[in-house]
Amino acid sequence: MEFHGTAKVNRLGHLEIGGVDTIELAEKYGTPLYVYDVALIRERARAFKRTFETAGITAQVAYASKAFSTVAMVQLAAEENLSLDVVSGGELYTALAAGFPTGRIHFHGNNKSREELVMAIENNVGCIVVDNFYELDMLKDICKEKNTVIKVLLRVTPGIEAHTHDYILTGQEDSKFGFDLQNGQADAAMKLCLDDKNIDVLGLHCHIGSQIFETTGFILAAQKIFEKLHQWKKDLSFDSTVLNLGGGFGIRYTDEDDPIPAAQYVEEIIAEVKKQASHYSMNMPEIWIEPGRSLVGDAGTTLYRIGSRKDVPNIRQYVAVDGGMSDNIRPALYQAKYEAVLANRVMDKPEETVSIAGKCCESGDMLIWDLPLPKAGDQDLLAVFCTGAYGYSMANNYNRLPRPAVVFLEDSKDTLVVRRETFEDMVKLDLPFKEKVKN
Repeated sequence: MEFHGTAKVNRLGHLEIGGVDTIELAEKYGTPLYVYDVALIRERARAFKRTFETAGITAQVAYASKAFSTVAMVQLAAEENLSLDVVSGGELYTALAAGFPTGRIHFHGNNKSREELVMAIENNVGCIVVDNFYELDMLKDICKEKNTVIKVLLRVTPGIEAHTHDYILTGQEDSKFGFDLQNGQADAAMKLCLDDKNIDVLGLHCHIGSQIFETTGFILAAQKIFEKLHQWKKDLSFDSTVLNLGGGFGIRYTDEDDPIPAAQYVEEIIAEVKKQASHYSMNMPEIWIEPGRSLVGDAGTTLYRIGSRKDVPNIRQYVAVDGGMSDNIRPALYQAKYEAVLANRVMDKPEETVSIAGKCCESGDMLIWDLPLPKAGDQDLLAVFCTGAYGYSMANNYNRLPRPAVVFLEDSKDTLVVRRETFEDMVKLDLPFKEKVKN
């Protein structure tokens, strides 16, 4: 078992994170419970930024808030002088509610509505990442109506496939995202932008995938993009001032994963961009990246209370917890794997191999298959590691289960940043079809 950040075993044999005993957290806030190691998030953010600063490269490190978007998390990103990647009106509203500097907000999305674009423009976001012609037409009309100029990046698909799960590949030619570099779409989009006085094109954006463990894809994407930028410089007199190579930097979930340090991703990206700029005699663009999972993924842990169990002789032993696909849908969605321990008995030796089942009414609601554990009973607390990305953000009310609370841990202090949903919360938007029947 590999612990992350400040996680350790304390003198009571309990899992401790951020100087706080997780058993005390479960008693104080209930379970399931998302807890975040704030010091580790800060460390990850600073590692990305420090590498650019050491190399003397002008850059923006934008937190991809789809990984975990709450007011508190956005405020933490602001404290660390990150930029912010949002992909919806809801994420933008969260950023505004958090008081995030709008000039550092980048607005993404493959199907932005007119209302979302108006919201972004009226709040003076720093950049809109344009994804398609439909959006570009709307954007031009809105800017003309409001007599304003908006900075944009064109999202392109460079035809590079990252080695990851098919459902989270976004950079190859067959993708719902962006203008294709190979078939003339990107050329047409660039010409439309350059011909419009209300559109200020900063450069290009691409995102080649997620949970990537090597830099080859980023290097190939940079090569493809510079080839196109060189053509546009000759044909359209366009000089790109920004190159956004997206995110997708991998983290360790289990011992099957072997990610490289944040600094290595950045160093190799910088080296390739420098190389390409020199090769084509172009100015060095500002480099933007968008880490999300790699900032918050291994900083998050989910605490569950163990409940029922079912032993199927000679086949499997199921141990159920008080959450599941309602608070972590990733295992059901694309077979994500996790490691876990009994938080109250971390040092006890494994006595059995069990499979961790959720409480939702779906046979696919399984969090972990074949997990070695000490003999677990209903007084035990299970800590599942590396749930900081796409746990809370994809949480749902299936089976009318309330979404868990979220607690930030730092310097031996626990701070509630999202309260637990109540049953009353879940019905507050419901409207009756008929008057309530009186018994």
